[in-house]
Amino acid sequence: MGAVAAAAAVVLSLSACGGGSPTQSADGTVELRFSWWGSDKRAQVTQQAIDAFEAENPNIKIKPEYGDWSGYWDKLATQVAANDAPDIIQMDEKFITEYSSRGALLDLSKYDVDTSKLDEAALKAGQGEDGLTGIPAGINAATILANPAVFKAAGVEMPNDATWTWEDFERIAAQVTAKSPKGTYGAAAYGTDEASLGVWLRQNGKSLYTEDGKLGFEPADIAEWWAFLKQMSERKAVPSASEVVEAEAAPLDQSGLATGKNGLAFWWSNQLPALEKAAGTELKVLRFPTKTGSAADANLWYKASQFWSASSRTKHPEEVAKFINFLANDVKAGEALLADRGVYPNSDVREAISAKLTPADVKVVKFIDQIKSELGETPASPPKGAGAIQEIIKRYTSEVLFSRLSTEEAGKKAVDEMAAAISS
Repeated sequence: MGAVAAAAAVVLSLSACGGGSPTQSADGTVELRFSWWGSDKRAQVTQQAIDAFEAENPNIKIKPEYGDWSGYWDKLATQVAANDAPDIIQMDEKFITEYSSRGALLDLSKYDVDTSKLDEAALKAGQGEDGLTGIPAGINAATILANPAVFKAAGVEMPNDATWTWEDFERIAAQVTAKSPKGTYGAAAYGTDEASLGVWLRQNGKSLYTEDGKLGFEPADIAEWWAFLKQMSERKAVPSASEVVEAEAAPLDQSGLATGKNGLAFWWSNQLPALEKAAGTELKVLRFPTKTGSAADANLWYKASQFWSASSRTKHPEEVAKFINFLANDVKAGEALLADRGVYPNSDVREAISAKLTPADVKVVKFIDQIKSELGETPASPPKGAGAIQEIIKRYTSEVLFSRLSTEEAGKKAVDEMAAAISS
């Protein structure tokens, strides 16, 4: 069962009755289950935060449950449908509306969680018709990461991200490819995620979604996005179609940016430290190019990298809220988690932990602060069914790059599929 089908299965939970197994022992200790996805490093730092919380709250025990992204959503959907959901759930923007609309997540605004110091845009992303069902765990932004070593080897100057246009992006990337060994390209292709499409649409006066949960663009808009990608592919600014498909399957540490095969690539800002470590060389964070050559028109936004959510069926909502409040607002949690889930959304905690951040994390925080005055409006939250969109984009990007469909045909088919996914 795919992640989307799995998320939809939460509807079954509404017909379930009663609760899970008892979570309070005879001595009054409350046990809360806490699930998240992520790396071994994330498991370590999250456990440190749990230890710090338990030291201050000896009557509350937190039981960790974690795994990788691919299996996380199937497992969560099965647990929710069986009325066995974890008490605290690390939630993603793609699925929060899905779970909230099914009544699976707790409205945290009814409990004691302080949101006064959290970034407003990221906080808005966790709010919907069903209340405040997600507290941002971190902030990130869509970025282009650059490997200066690739530019240096090619003898090409690094771009000025405050003034570059999409035409500059293509020209510079093609130059790097031409002056690099075979198999090294100036840029990785976009088209495997919603972020780059979202930026492109916003710069063209459209949006991925509307506030009423519909698509905010037409087939011609995404066709234009693909046409530019196809043009870059033909000019060898980005890899060939088969290389793009191969790159999609590679883990982060084997990506073209990490292995020195791409000079530029599309990533979220919080992925910089892991990529830099894998690359073994310093990487640089860049703004997206614009149509106008002005950074003020990049139309970027702060995204909640993940959310802290809670099961609506938890038997201990007060204790759950206490733990989520700790994760969001306590310096001890910040000192453990640092920037693992993105830049800390609580401004006071962010300042308090700044001296403990790695140079790579400092770079990300600086970038996030630097673009604050250039941000566009906060985008509408992904609607129910939005978890299917990324796969649809990837599939049709592949069809376009392999010339199996024209950009216009792909645009029409993709938009029809996307509209069906979010209206079902």
